[in-house]
Amino acid sequence: MDQGVKNLMNSILELTELDFSGMSAIRRTIHRNPELSFQEFETSKYIQSVLSDLNVEHQVIAGTGVVAHIGTGAKCVALRADIDALPILEETDLEFSSVNPGVMHACGHDMHTTMLLSAAKILKGCEAELNGVVKLLFQPGEEKSPGGASLMIAGGALQNPTPTMIFGQHINPGATCGEVSFVSGPMMAAADELYFTVRGFGAHAAQPQTGRDPIVAAAGLIQHLQTLITRRRNPLLPGVLSITSIHGGSATNIIPEVVEMKGTLRAFDQEWREFAWEFIVDATEKFCALHGCQGTVEILKGYPPLVNDDGATNFARSVATSMFGDERVTDFEPKMWAEDFSFYGEQIPACFWMLGGRPAELEFMPGLHNSKFAPDERAMVTGAALLAQVAVNALAQG
Repeated sequence: MDQGVKNLMNSILELTELDFSGMSAIRRTIHRNPELSFQEFETSKYIQSVLSDLNVEHQVIAGTGVVAHIGTGAKCVALRADIDALPILEETDLEFSSVNPGVMHACGHDMHTTMLLSAAKILKGCEAELNGVVKLLFQPGEEKSPGGASLMIAGGALQNPTPTMIFGQHINPGATCGEVSFVSGPMMAAADELYFTVRGFGAHAAQPQTGRDPIVAAAGLIQHLQTLITRRRNPLLPGVLSITSIHGGSATNIIPEVVEMKGTLRAFDQEWREFAWEFIVDATEKFCALHGCQGTVEILKGYPPLVNDDGATNFARSVATSMFGDERVTDFEPKMWAEDFSFYGEQIPACFWMLGGRPAELEFMPGLHNSKFAPDERAMVTGAALLAQVAVNALAQG
């Protein structure tokens, strides 16, 4: 490692530690005022105010997204954080709990945003030493299709200048605070939303022969759809089909006209994913027809699989190891979660890592999207420092 870069690394670690109280204040402000996907108007304004105080050039795109630039030159690297919250009623009892009923930062986006703002502060302070431009993406709508990343890209977030690599991170409640986990290749799955309608013919429940029962058709369809996983998929390829909601009927003596169901399809393999779409449509129509019912399904095709670039991942992991040592850098087991950071990876080499957020004294903490989700704020020191150092080192490469 170049001595100048090494000295800067030591400085970044020290500065991030010194900035912890400031990070905590920013994080708590954002946590206290969560906003749903694509409605992050006040969050966006707050981010802009912090960037303005740092004299960091920025602009608004994709409605509530913010793109900022630090440094000058031909080379460019990008860092990304998501800014939206979830429709969850908070039950953490934190003194800075959400003041917006039914809305909560239960996925760590408040900390993601804070860490990127802290990295901006550090990078602005060493701007004269940067060998190019660091592009900061504060992205809306990660939790909701079509995904804010796709809108940011359409709005030109990866242009003028175009980054050679992009990096992002996510709080991981399953790992100890300050642990950093990496995986090359597939990391998270493609995620599609499924909306089924099974339409029959209503009748008196005491005379089922006079109707066409959509409940019986729907119950059988749920079981039949699982043959997609058990009989139509290579067992060595990850895949999940879950029916998560079913509604039909209103009384004990009425066979209803309609049953509605919802579900999700998850896959790493695009070819099998496309086969699964065809299977689900065909199976829904034909199986329901066996019961004299009409079955239809709407498939909202969601985020593509998140696939980490080998080169970008090996690079980021080497930076993390240099900063924190082997004992704090681990392997991440791919999950069937979804993450719209995947859209960036379709455009340029990308690496997304997981940052441990479980308090050291706990063996278990409530997970992502849980109303009691409360990661350790100290994780932000690690995350902010790593973001800043990855950017510095990426620009310093020949």
